[in-house]
Amino acid sequence: MSQGSTQDGPASGSPIFRRGMRVLWTAIRTEPWVCAVAVLGASLHAAFTVASARVLGHLTDTVILPAFEEGRTTAAALATAAAMLLGVGLAKALGLGARRLFAGLMQFRMQARYRRRVARKYLGLPLSWHHRHPTGQLLSNANSDVEATWQPLAPLPMTIGSVLMLLIAAVAMVVTDPVLALVGFVVFPLLFVVNVVFQRKIGPVATRAQRLRAEVSEVAHESFDGALVVKTLGREDTETARFTDAAHRLRDAQIRVGRMRGMFDPVMEGLPNLGVLAVLLVGAWRLSNGAIVPGDLVQIAYLFTLLALPIRSFGWLLGDLPRSVVGWNRIHAVLAADGAMHYGGQRIDGNDRGVRVTARGVNFSYEDSYDAAGDGASGRDLVAEPVTDTGTTPEEGATRATVLTDVHLDIAPGRTVAVVGPTGSGKSTLTTLLMRLVDPDTGTISHDGVDVRELERGQIANAAALVPQSTFVFEDTVRDNVTLGNGASDDDVWAALRLARADSFVAALPEGLDTRLGERGTSLSGGQRQRLALARAVVRRPRLLILDDATSAVDPQVEAQILAGLRDTDLGATVVVIAYRRATIELADEVIYLEQRTVRDRGTHEELLRRSPGYEQLVTAYERAAEERAADAASKAFRAVGADDGAARAAHEEAGVATDGERAPGAAADMRSTWSVDGARARTERPDRSARPDMNGEGTTADTGESL
Repeated sequence: MSQGSTQDGPASGSPIFRRGMRVLWTAIRTEPWVCAVAVLGASLHAAFTVASARVLGHLTDTVILPAFEEGRTTAAALATAAAMLLGVGLAKALGLGARRLFAGLMQFRMQARYRRRVARKYLGLPLSWHHRHPTGQLLSNANSDVEATWQPLAPLPMTIGSVLMLLIAAVAMVVTDPVLALVGFVVFPLLFVVNVVFQRKIGPVATRAQRLRAEVSEVAHESFDGALVVKTLGREDTETARFTDAAHRLRDAQIRVGRMRGMFDPVMEGLPNLGVLAVLLVGAWRLSNGAIVPGDLVQIAYLFTLLALPIRSFGWLLGDLPRSVVGWNRIHAVLAADGAMHYGGQRIDGNDRGVRVTARGVNFSYEDSYDAAGDGASGRDLVAEPVTDTGTTPEEGATRATVLTDVHLDIAPGRTVAVVGPTGSGKSTLTTLLMRLVDPDTGTISHDGVDVRELERGQIANAAALVPQSTFVFEDTVRDNVTLGNGASDDDVWAALRLARADSFVAALPEGLDTRLGERGTSLSGGQRQRLALARAVVRRPRLLILDDATSAVDPQVEAQILAGLRDTDLGATVVVIAYRRATIELADEVIYLEQRTVRDRGTHEELLRRSPGYEQLVTAYERAAEERAADAASKAFRAVGADDGAARAAHEEAGVATDGERAPGAAADMRSTWSVDGARARTERPDRSARPDMNGEGTTADTGESL
C-alpha cells in the first residue's frame, strides 16, 4: 500500500458526527446566501407538506364524509378544496425546486472551490513533497476526496427542512390530539438510537473504503503511466493481478458499507410506518370513544406517512458523514501541508545577457533516502541523518539522505558549463536547486547576486529554463507544445526548432506545426521529444538554460550541433549541461566535477584530466564502455556476413544500421556503419568515443532524429 499524505481521522461515531458538522458549517459559512435560499425552499416545502395534511383533514370532514354519509356536496366546497390543494401543491413544488437547485449549486460550488484550492496547493508545494506522494493519491485527493467531502451538502437543506417539518408537525399533532401525538413520538427515541449505532458501526468501514478508492486510483495510474514497461517486460498479468487485488479489496469494503446501509435504511423507513400503525390503532379506539373526529385521525396518520421521507433524510445525511469526514481529513492534510515556497519582492535585471549563478555553502538532503531528483542517489548510497526542520511534516522516525554537501559555485554570465560526476553525486539535484524547484537546507543559491528565495514569484521562470532528460509532451499541436501559449510567432518557433535540430522532422509531419501529437508524445521518438522540449525552452529566450542530460536520446553528432548552435547564436544565455559524452564536455567553457556529493574540482576538460584522477577515470570509463559496445556490435555484424538475409538483417540492426542505409532506431550512439542490403559488403568506421554509457557503465541507445 502506498504511503499516505493524509490521515483518515477518527472512526468512532461521536467524533465523526462532530467533525462532520464542522465540515458542513464550513460550507454554510462559505456559501451563506446559496445555503439560505436552499433552506428557505426546504422550509417552504416542509411547511406546506404539513399544511397538506391539515387540508386533507379538512377535506375529509367537509367534503368526503358528507358525500358518503349524506350523499351531498356543494360546488363551493369542491371549489374551495380544489383551490386549497392547488395552492398547497404549487407552494410545495416551488419549495422543492428551490431546495434542489440551490443545494446542488452549493455542493458543486464547494467541490469546484476545493478542487482549485488543492490544485493551487499542489503547484505551490516543492518537488520534495510531490516525490513523497504517489500521483494516484494526489488525483484521488483532488477528485474523489473532494466529492466525498461535500456529498452531504445535497441532503443538508432537506434535513434542515425536515427539522422544521418535525417541529411544525409536532405542534399540529399536539393541537389536534395530544394522546395520538404522544403515541407517535415514541418512534423518535428509537430513530436516534438507531442512528447512533449506525454511525459507530459504519465509521471504520467507510474510512477504509475511502482509503481504498485512492489506492485503486494509484495502482491504475501507475499501470497506465508505465504501459511501455508493463508491455515490454511482459508484466500484463502481474499488473492485472495487482489491480484486481486492489479492486477486490475496494469491492469488499464497499459491500460492507452497502450491507450496513442496507440494514440501516429499512429500519429508518420502517420505524415511522410502525408509528403510523400505532397511531391508527390508538386513533381507531379514540374515534370509537368520540374523543376525535375522522378528520383528526386522517390528518395525524397522514402526517406520520409524510414524515417517513424526511426522517430518512437524516439517514442519508448521517450515512454520508463518515465518507465526508474521511475525505475532508485527506484534503485538509494537503491544504495544511507545510513547505510551500515563499517568495520575496526582489527582481533580477531583465537584460539580454546570461545570468550569473552562484552557490555558497549549499547543503541539501531528501527525506527517507528517496531519490527524488533521479540522481540514483538513494538508500545505502547516501548518508542518513536524523530529520530536522524541513519545512514539511515528516513522519515520525524519518531520516534524511544527504545529496549535496558544502557546494560552492560561481558561473559567469554567458558561459557554458558542463557538470560531470558519477551516479549519486547530486547532478540532477543541483539543477533543481538552480531552478528553485527545491530550497537548500543551508546555504544560498543566487541569480545575479540575488538570493533566489528573495525573488518575486515568476522571476526565475521568466529568466531560466530547465530541459530534463524525461521530457513531457502534451496531447496538442507541435506549435502549442513549443510555445505553451506564450504568444511566440511562427518565425520564432521555427528558429527554436532549427536551433534544436527539430525543424526537419517537424516539417515532415503531415500538418507541420499544426500536427497534433499523441498523449505524452508517443508518436515521436525519444530524441524527437527531447529536441522538441529543447525548442520549447529556447523559444522563450532564457538567460539561464539548464540541460539535465537533455540530449541523451540524440545522436552525438546532432547533440554537438545543438550545443554549438547554442554557443554561436545571439541567445547569450548561461548554459549548464549535465554531460556524459566527451564531445559534450569538450564544448564547455568549464567543467564542474562532482564527487561524493560535493564539488571536487573545476576547470577545463584538459585541466581536470591532468590533475583529477577521479575525473580521468570517469571519462575513461565512458570511452571504454562506448568502445566495447561498438566493438561487440561490429563483431556480431561481421560474423553475419554471408549468413542468410534474416540473420544478416538482425545483425545489421544490432550493429546500429537499418537495411535502408540509415541507422536503425535504438542503435548504439557510437556506431556508424554502412551495409549493403544483401550483407555482402560491410564498412565500419571508428566508433565515436563521445558516446555515453549509463551511470553504471552500461550502454544506452540514441536517436538520429529521422522524421516519422
